This record gives sequence, C-alpha cells and structure tokens, in this order.
Amino acid sequence: MSWSLRRAGVADLDAIMELEHTVFVNDAWSADMMRAELSSPHGYYLVATEVDADGATLAGYGGLFAPSRSDDADIQTIAVAGHARGRGLGRLLMQALIEQARQQDVTQVFLEVRADNPVAITLYRSLGFEELGIRPGYYQPDDVDAIVMRLTVQPRPPMPAHGQSPLDQTDQHPGSIA
Repeated sequence: MSWSLRRAGVADLDAIMELEHTVFVNDAWSADMMRAELSSPHGYYLVATEVDADGATLAGYGGLFAPSRSDDADIQTIAVAGHARGRGLGRLLMQALIEQARQQDVTQVFLEVRADNPVAITLYRSLGFEELGIRPGYYQPDDVDAIVMRLTVQPRPPMPAHGQSPLDQTDQHPGSIA
C-alpha cells in the first residue's frame, strides 16, 4: 500500500467530515466550518488516500492557514484515520504543509495541540516545533488545555543569478584571490 497526497477541495467535504467525526469525537468542526476552510483563498488543505487493490480510501487530511504576504501561518487541523496511525502519515502531512508554508515565504508556523495527545506533541517536537505556552480549557466540552507551539521555518535557498549555476557562486572574502 502507498499514500497519495493531493490538494483538497469542497468535493472532499463528505469524506473529510466522516473522518473528522471519527477522530475528533467531542470537538469536531461543523461541515459549514470545514467548507469555509476548504473554500478560503488563504487555506491549503491536503487529503491523503491509501491506495491498494480495492481502490483509494481517505486516510487523513491536514490544513494550513497562510494569508498572502504574511510571515505567519497556522496548522488548522490534522487528522489520521485509526488504521493509518503509526505509519508515518501524520509526519508526511505535516512536512507537506510546512513545505507549502516555506513556498509562501512564511517564517513561522503555529499550532495548538491537545495537552493529552503525547503522540502528536512528540511528532511536532521532532519536526522542530517548540512550546510557547498553554491555553487552559481550550478544547471543549472536554476542558482540555491546548499547548501552543511554533516552528521557525527555514527559508528557501536563494536562486542563482540569471544564467549562473549555483556551482558558479564562490565565497569571496576581502583579500582573497578569486
């Protein structure tokens, strides 16, 4: 089996909402909220499907909110189906969302994670996120705290000057012979 990532759209709403209600039993978003996210010009949502001999099954999704010309972005949501957990899909989705943020020249990505979700917290730390603080009772109706985390995004490497290969660029220091 293999994963396939693609950009999500409103046509994916029913499948996303089915997984949303499975993963976030007590605090799922409404279909209207998710539709607005999928339709937003500032949103970048991905769906992950698992492809096997029987076809493709939704295995996860994730979303990034990154307003144009903003230095900041937010991971809005990420969900992985039970059958796909522990197989690297959450990491794959996060890496793809972070790369999209990088392509948009974002310098910081923020997220909130349930304080009672150590697997997700460990994943985010391994990707370079650092804890900034706590939002008490953020997740309702469970009254669970949110840990606010931030990733400083490394910029894209600069493009070489027109007609110049990256290999043509040399470090020249005063007094050096080029």
